[in-house]
Amino acid sequence: MKNLISIGLIIIASHFNSCGIKTEETKPVKKDVTEMVFASGILEAKNTYKLTAQTDGYIIKLNFNEGDVIEAGNIVAEVNNQENQFNTESAAALFTIAENNTKANAPAIAQANNALTLAKQKLESDSIQLKRYKTLFSKKSVSQLELENQTLQYNTTKANYISALENFKLVKQQAEQQLISSNASQNISKTLFSNNKIKASVSGRIYEKFKQPGDYVKRGEVIATIGNADELYAKVNIDENNISKIKIGQEAIIQLNTTKEKTYKGRVTEILPSFDIASQSFLCKIEFLDKLDFKIAGTQLQSNIVIGKHKGALLIPRNFLDFDDKVTLINKSKVSVKTGFIGKDWIQIKSGIDDNTKLITENLSINKGVTSEVGATIK
Repeated sequence: MKNLISIGLIIIASHFNSCGIKTEETKPVKKDVTEMVFASGILEAKNTYKLTAQTDGYIIKLNFNEGDVIEAGNIVAEVNNQENQFNTESAAALFTIAENNTKANAPAIAQANNALTLAKQKLESDSIQLKRYKTLFSKKSVSQLELENQTLQYNTTKANYISALENFKLVKQQAEQQLISSNASQNISKTLFSNNKIKASVSGRIYEKFKQPGDYVKRGEVIATIGNADELYAKVNIDENNISKIKIGQEAIIQLNTTKEKTYKGRVTEILPSFDIASQSFLCKIEFLDKLDFKIAGTQLQSNIVIGKHKGALLIPRNFLDFDDKVTLINKSKVSVKTGFIGKDWIQIKSGIDDNTKLITENLSINKGVTSEVGATIK
């Protein structure tokens, strides 16, 4: 895949020994050029995720093997964590007690209700008594002091009734709050206990299996890798010199290392937004446009991403260009040129010379059969 540049460029090998210096002569040619960025990578299943343990304990059951296809919600593994079971039982018992404490015959509520009933009866009695004293006072049958004492008694009883009523409300509220708290604790305990049974969150194929029954796992440890059973894409590495050339929608040609005699068409669908420290490169995803007949995740591959097409591009061998972007004419004068893409062996000339210009060079070394990360196919 890297040997991309092939051109029917005729180099006029006119070697001559002027002053003992060998030179080579050529003329630029016009060819159609497809510019590409080379990127290696691997096959990866879509929607790949790590199945992890949600609690600590020993694995007592694994319900899958590598290659199995599982459905979302299926129990794929079980972990023995007795602490979660004990906590669930304890939380259920405490919830029952809290629920009973909210009933009318619960000890605290019954006691507060009895106190409220007595306070209400006392208030009703003192209210009647106060009315009686007011009538007697109007007939001058009781003194002012006796009326004031009865009024004070009524106000005291009324305050006690209000206090008993507030206490009754408080006792009920506390019982209800305890019920809500116990219910939450019970639900949390049930959730933690359910974590002993590990379920697949998304349907897919088991691509890697990392644990066996009897293994001790901690919460967060990976048990298996799961991905889409049918759809795979190419995840490739792009170096920092070329990532700016990659755009969503660009065509790509992909070759699996397992079947190098076959290529697949693809299209860039995603450029990951961060630099990958592990591979020291940028990552992008290429979806297959051709049907993929080899579906093993992790398969290594090579790809060439098309970053440009040039019709009738003017080309010269790279060794005819000096480092200061000048070429040497047949009369040995120097001419500045503007370049386009630069491959390992060939350079596109945008201006400065044409296909009738004769060039010479003293740099006779040309690296054949090797390309840089940016290459081109030339027709």
